Amino acid sequence: MATILHITQENFEEEVVNASKPVLLDYWADWCGPCRMLSPTIEELAQEYCGKIRVGKINIDEQPTLALLHRVVSIPTVSIYSEGKEVKRLIGLRDKPELVEAIQEVLKE
Repeated sequence: MATILHITQENFEEEVVNASKPVLLDYWADWCGPCRMLSPTIEELAQEYCGKIRVGKINIDEQPTLALLHRVVSIPTVSIYSEGKEVKRLIGLRDKPELVEAIQEVLKE
């Protein structure tokens, strides 16, 4: 069973920057309709790529400093980190095939 990480400013470095596998991050908020629509897809990806990538969620209302530091100005935003650096960013509601393609590109690197 894949676990979706709750990413905070306190654990960002440990869970994302120092991660041994790529990390997919979903920046979201409770009040965001497109974010709620994307959430089941993020959960599916966490299950399907369990062991290959890590998946985390960042609630921008709870972690505004993280959103500011990473220049997230629109949600949902999905970022993929590899070796501690952001290598992909998808802004807005995206469908599952588009997210899978981004993950596959990162896994090939």
